[in-house]
Amino acid sequence: MPHPSDSIAALATPAGISALAILRVSGPEASTIATAIWGAKPAVRTVHRADYRDAAGALIDDVLATFFAGPNSYTGEDLLEISCHGSPFIVRRILEDLHARGCRPAGPGEFTQRAFLNGRMDLSQAEAVMDLIHARGEKALQAAQRQLRGALGKRMQGLITPLLRLAATVEAAIDFPEEDIPPEDAAAAIAVIENAICEIRALAATRREGDLLRQGMTAVIVGEPNAGKSSLLNRLVGSERALVSPEPGTTRDYIEESITASGYGIRLIDTAGLNPSPAGIESLGMARSLERAADADLLVLVLDASRPASGIPPALGPLLRPESTLAVLNKADLLLEPVAARPPAGFASVTVSALTGAGIERLKEALGDYARRLAPQTEEDGVVVNARHARSLDEALMCGQSALAKFRNGEPSELIASDLRGLLDALGEISGRIDHERVLDVLFATFCIGK
Repeated sequence: MPHPSDSIAALATPAGISALAILRVSGPEASTIATAIWGAKPAVRTVHRADYRDAAGALIDDVLATFFAGPNSYTGEDLLEISCHGSPFIVRRILEDLHARGCRPAGPGEFTQRAFLNGRMDLSQAEAVMDLIHARGEKALQAAQRQLRGALGKRMQGLITPLLRLAATVEAAIDFPEEDIPPEDAAAAIAVIENAICEIRALAATRREGDLLRQGMTAVIVGEPNAGKSSLLNRLVGSERALVSPEPGTTRDYIEESITASGYGIRLIDTAGLNPSPAGIESLGMARSLERAADADLLVLVLDASRPASGIPPALGPLLRPESTLAVLNKADLLLEPVAARPPAGFASVTVSALTGAGIERLKEALGDYARRLAPQTEEDGVVVNARHARSLDEALMCGQSALAKFRNGEPSELIASDLRGLLDALGEISGRIDHERVLDVLFATFCIGK
């Protein structure tokens, strides 16, 4: 990233034609530009309506502008937000003028990176901004909001504070070797490390739930050809996303769409029917279907409820487990009597009609129930970690276990101190107490421009 002391400008809303667009300016030029827009020193946190004129005096647009004085702004610097009409031409003209006035284009995530560098948020909160933007459902939104409010940072601080005190005690024993650590202090030190290890393990165990919330539960729709899999996808999504035909084997490749059920994001994947005797391209589609099924969080096994002989494709047999399979008995609208087909013994099932919509709400509830079982932490006021956090926690756990073993074996303080420093460094990486500029650049590069 370029030097953070200059002024940056960028579009903060998606590019394209819209009713409104918002542009951001952060840095020392923000106050000067605000003064130029409305001809006077800007009042803080007050919305002003003004004609935006470029440096040559030409009128570009009628805008609303708000000035935030640092350090009480999103970035911790002087910050200006300009709301203009959402014409790409107007946006480009204003950005060109901002660049002419001394601003450079902002890099991806640079506004949030400045907020982190200026102490407005820790690194876990900065990551939560992106989680908030990409939240797939109510539960993901709640988890992101908790992290944005510092829930994970507070957990980290609760871990780090007693470990810092312990590290200071051990360092003192190194500096003053004649003063051995008393047995009672050694016992207390062991308790501190044991508590830290317990907390680290609990946090690391939430990674699966964090991935589920951020990416959504993967539900792969499988079954025989012409069981109504694509019709079911269309009904769940609420649009004609997949082609439907009475001819079996219409779907040759998988189709992915997202829905929300019980507050959780669900990634639905419609796959090719598993024909016992495939030929040509159909066999390639089946191979892809089985690949997707093997990676699924949940298999949605669609059976034709009107056919007593409706069965399970042999290729699916090894993948079907009661705890991760939901049988859907489709085409209930064709039944004159109770359901003819039966789900496998021990498997949960829902009877629906993709044609009429009967039972679809019950199916959505069932999908939400499966997601809830995979993410029980989200039912409480808990914290979930991401892949980066998990790697740091793994490193911290290794260092903590090594320090604990050395304490118990009475090994030299120098070796214990090294492990404690590694433990603290690993935990510090989660909230951002690191000096590796390259790590920060990689992390913030995943953000969108203007954020």
